[in-house]
Parts: sequence; C-alpha cells; structure tokens
Amino acid sequence: MKPLEGTRILSVEQYGAGPFATSLLADMGAEVIKIEDPNTGGDVSRTVIPYAEDQDSLFFQSLNRNKKSISLDMKSKEGKELFHSLVENSDAVFNNLRGDVPDKLGINYKQLKGINPKIVTCSLTGFGTSGSMKKKPAYDYLLQAMNGHMSLTGEPDGPPSKFGLSIVDFSTGMMAALGLMIGISQAQNKAKGSDVDVSLFDTSLSVLNYLAIWHLNKGYEPKRNSFSAHPTLVPSQLFPTKDGYMIVMCNKEKFFNILSDEIDRPDLPKNDKFKDFQARFDNKDELIKILNDIFIKYQTDYWLDRLEGKVPIAPVNTVEEALSQHLVSERDMIVDVDSKTFGDIRMLGTPIKISDFNPTYVEGPALGEHNDEFFENLLAGQKKK
Repeated sequence: MKPLEGTRILSVEQYGAGPFATSLLADMGAEVIKIEDPNTGGDVSRTVIPYAEDQDSLFFQSLNRNKKSISLDMKSKEGKELFHSLVENSDAVFNNLRGDVPDKLGINYKQLKGINPKIVTCSLTGFGTSGSMKKKPAYDYLLQAMNGHMSLTGEPDGPPSKFGLSIVDFSTGMMAALGLMIGISQAQNKAKGSDVDVSLFDTSLSVLNYLAIWHLNKGYEPKRNSFSAHPTLVPSQLFPTKDGYMIVMCNKEKFFNILSDEIDRPDLPKNDKFKDFQARFDNKDELIKILNDIFIKYQTDYWLDRLEGKVPIAPVNTVEEALSQHLVSERDMIVDVDSKTFGDIRMLGTPIKISDFNPTYVEGPALGEHNDEFFENLLAGQKKK
C-alpha cells in the first residue's frame, strides 16, 4: 500500500509552486485531482516553451506526474455543483491562486464545511489570504528581490543577483505540502477541518532564519561576500582551481587543522592570525590569498582526491555533471516515464524515500482526461471507501 493511498486532494492549481507541492504528495500515493478551466486551456504550464506541443510540455510533465485531470468551470452553476459533489468525498481542497481569489471562488473552509466538516482547504498564495497585499500577484523573482535574497547573492562589486532556480516557488511548495498534511492529520484526529495558509512571502522571509535573528537582535546587516564566502566562517567559500572551481568549508576548527596539513602548510594554525575562527575572520584577506595561491596550482580532481573525506569539499558542477554523478543512480533519482507526447521521458524521481515503498510514475494527464471517471462514477453516488 502506498503511504498516502486513500487520500484525495482536489487541486485548483497551475504553473509551478502549487503543482510542485501536490506532486510530492502524488508520488506518495495521494489521489491528486487537477481541476482545470476548459475555457482557458487548463494549466498554463501545458504551453511553456521550449519543449511544448499538443497542450503538453516537459515543464508540465515535471510537475504533474501521477495526477488526474478534470475540466471544470468553477464559476458556472453546474461546475460548482459538480465541485461540491467532489468535496463530499475528498480530504482536501488545494489551490495556488491569488490571495483574494479562494474566498471569491468559494473554496475556503468556512464555505465548504457545510458540505464536508472534515475538509481541509490549503491556499498557496503570493502574499497570504489576509493582509494589505493579498490581492497582489506574486512571482518567485519578485520575492527573491523583496525579501533580501538578491541582496545576499552575487559579487560585492556587481549587481544583486537572483538564485539560478525558482527556489522560492519550490520551498513554498514544500511548506504547502507539509501544511496540507498537518491539516489532514488534524482533521482525522479532531473530525474537523481547517484552512491552511502558506505564502511565497512568508516562506521566503522565513528562510532568512539566522540572518534575521542576528539583525533583529544585534542590528547585523549582511553583505555580499566575494566568491560566495560564508559571512563569518573562514575559510568556507568558493576557490578557483587550475581548471574550475570548488567549495571548501572549514566549519569546525578541526577541519582547518586537517586542511593545513593536507596542503603542506601545518604552520597556519600555529600562526596567531589564523589560530581560531575569530582570528581567521579578522585576517581573512591574508589567509584567503595564501589558500588561493595554493589551490590554483592544481586541477579540481587533484584536490578532491586529496581532501575528500577529510575536509568538506565539493566541485562546482554544471547541470550535466550534476546529473551524471554516481549517487544519482544509486539513489534512484532519475526515472523513466512513458509519455504519449514525448515518448520515454527521463525525469527526476521523488527525494522522499520510504523504506517499504517503491514509487511508480505515470505521465501527467491530458486536460480533462479523467472527466468520465469522476463525473459518471463518483457523482453517480459512489462514495469514497
């Protein structure tokens, strides 16, 4: 039996953050039913280029495997009636709409509890379902800018930079999946549902974490550091090698002692300028120059062979190199999924490993592919067992 088998989630979702959240649950066996508007062509991610054709795209497939799709006009009288019939036999209603829309669409707990008192409604929005900005649309890039991420990223003498991936979308999707399952667990224990409110704003702010507590209590104002250096730990940063770059981290005192021995500079920890974290921080420029002059002499593989397993170290890989690492296959992180549009698709597997469960993967659905299954069977009176 799949971990979440028997859990039914109705999802009014589109594009990235929302579908990512429910894909995590679908991989674990939850029945995720995408509700797509037939008047707009369904989830906009079906047409995201560069690899899109016939209302399908590789972008869509990456976020919507193991789901079902029904086409339903939620604004029409008939559509609402069909939706309410589905709610009767579901555990949750999820959406990633603008903050004021769930209430307008009638998909909050207060509007659905009369149909199903145990229903959990979860909204993944830009700025939350309350507050002065709930009506504003939000996107990953905007939140990276608003909540300080870009001010921390890039070289000190360059412009602020965004993260290379939609990290706010993905991290908020994880929070939403967690929040949704907390809500469902609570509903099962208390026989009463609830609203779960998760936003890009709150999540992107929350990951400031230790930087925020430093600032709020001590007035600390972080600045960008050259070569992606840690703000306080030295050496813990990017170093150029003869043929590329690598990260070396000495986040414990013992690692600096080991590093010094391995690069044939056992004298460094004995120098008062470099004897501990504070001394190395105070004399950072001098120490980094010494290390740079040493690391640049040899290729990255040389340093990996010499330091791996002794000091935290990693190469700076390209995406191709990252996907080619031995551990990727050892951890079953690339899977094959058969697709009608694209044939055999290789994509990343679930990062969640359950000891007695081997996930299976089915391609993301066509728009309205499962209309007959639900509109003819479920609404004919069959109840969820």
